[in-house]
Amino acid sequence: MSFIHEDFLLMTATARRLYHQFAEPEPILDFHCHLSPRDIAENRQFKNLFEIWLEGDHYKWRAMRTNGVAERYCTGGEEPFAKFQAWAATVPHTVRNPLFHWTHLELKRYFGINELLDEASAARIWNQANEQLATPELSTHGILKRFKVTLLCTTDDPVDDLCYHRAIASSGLQTRVLPAFRPDKALAINVPEKFKHWVEQLGAAANLEINNLPQFLEALKQRHDFFHANGCRISDHGIDQCYAEFCSENVASSIFDKVFIGQSVSPGEQGQFAAFMMIYFGQLDAEKGWTKQLHLGALRNNNTRLMRTLGPDTGFDSIGDLPQAKLLAAYLDRLDSENSLPKIILYNNNPVDNYVFGTMLGNFQDGSIPGKLQLGASWWFLDQKEGIEWQLNTLSALGLLSRFVGMVTDSRSFMSYPRHEYFRRVLCNLIGRDVENGEIPDDEMLLGPLIRNICYTNADRYLDLNGQPEKSATVVDNGVVISK
Repeated sequence: MSFIHEDFLLMTATARRLYHQFAEPEPILDFHCHLSPRDIAENRQFKNLFEIWLEGDHYKWRAMRTNGVAERYCTGGEEPFAKFQAWAATVPHTVRNPLFHWTHLELKRYFGINELLDEASAARIWNQANEQLATPELSTHGILKRFKVTLLCTTDDPVDDLCYHRAIASSGLQTRVLPAFRPDKALAINVPEKFKHWVEQLGAAANLEINNLPQFLEALKQRHDFFHANGCRISDHGIDQCYAEFCSENVASSIFDKVFIGQSVSPGEQGQFAAFMMIYFGQLDAEKGWTKQLHLGALRNNNTRLMRTLGPDTGFDSIGDLPQAKLLAAYLDRLDSENSLPKIILYNNNPVDNYVFGTMLGNFQDGSIPGKLQLGASWWFLDQKEGIEWQLNTLSALGLLSRFVGMVTDSRSFMSYPRHEYFRRVLCNLIGRDVENGEIPDDEMLLGPLIRNICYTNADRYLDLNGQPEKSATVVDNGVVISK
C-alpha cells in the first residue's frame, strides 16, 4: 500500500465513512489565498516542478535551511533542477513535519506519483511531473477544474487596477476569481517615504490629489467602492495585534500631516493612526455587508540581515507572543458600539490565544446571522494536523462547530489545493473518533450536514459573494424565539 492511500489519516471505520460519504465529494471554496491573478488570467502553464512548487514557498525554504542547504538553493540563483534536488534531499528529514504529508499528498493528487521523494527518486519524479505539467490539465485553469474550485479570493492592494480579475471574469473560466481588499500599507506610517510613495499610487488609482487625511479617506473609499463593483466582498488585514489607542479625526489628521511632509512619528502616534484607520475600514466593510478577516499573532521579519538581503515573505517569521485580549475586545467593542461591526473572521497564529479568541467571539455575536464572528481556520504555523485539531476543539468547546466556515489554503502555490483534503481528513477523523468513543451519536442525519457544511456550504452562505447578506429566519421553539 502506498503512503498516501484512500484512508490516509482516517483511523476509524466511522471516520472513513464520514470522509468518503460527506467530505470528499464537496467542491472547494478558497476564500483566502495569495495566488497570482495574472497567472490565472493568462492560464499559466508551468515549465517545471520548481516553478509550480518551489518558486515562492518559504515553508520549504525554512526546512531546507534547517537541513544545512545553502541560500543559493532556496532563494538564490541556482538552476531549477538543482534547487529541486536540494529539496528532494531535505524531504526525508521532514518526517513528522507537515511538509512530509503535504509533499506526498500533492505528488499523488497532481501527478499520480506514489513514490517517496528523496535524492534517489528526484530525477525520476522531476521528469514524470514535468511531462504532465505540459498538458492542459495542469495549467492554472486545469488545476482549478480538477480540484473543483468553485470560487477563490486573491489578496489585493487597494491600488491594484484589477485588470486581471476583469480578464478572468470575461474568460469563461468556471471558477469565479474575486479580489480581496488588503489595505495594510495604509497603516505603515512608520516609514514616511514609503508611505508617501504609496499614497501617491493610491491617489493615481482613485484619480484624486491627496494632500490631507480627508482626501486620503475619500481615495480609500473610492477604491473600496471600485473593488465592490468588481465583485469584492471580503477584506483582509495582516496585523500583529489590534489597535485600540482611539483618537479623533483631528488628531489622526495631524499625524497624517506630519508623515506627509516626511517627519517620523512616535510609536504612540503610529498606534493612534492605525486605530483610527482600522475603525474606518470596519465602517466601510459594515456599510457594504463585507466580511473582514483579521490575521493576528505573527512576529514578522525577525532576521534583520536577511530581511535586508531577501525582503519579506522569505521565511523569517514566527509566532508572536503578543497581548491580544484587551486590544481585540476594545476594537470589536468600538465597532459594535457604532453599529459598524461587520462579519469578522479571526485567524490566530499563537495556540496560547486559542481560548482567548474563542471566548471573545461570543461577546459580539448579535443573532443577525449564524456565526457572525468566526474563529478562522488554523493559520500559518498552525495549519497542520495538531494545530487543526486544536482549532476545532477550541471552537467546539466555546462556540458552534456546526457554523464554522472551514478551511482556506492561504497559499501562493497552485499545488496547495490538497490542503483542503488534508483538513477534511483531520476533521472527519476527529468526529469519527468521538462517535466511536460514544461522545457523539452515530447519526448520519446529524453528522452528514455538519461535515458538508463545514467543508463548503457554510462559507458559501456566510461570505455572501453575490451581495446579499444571509438572513436569520425567526423561529419559535416552545415559546422561545431563536434564529435558525
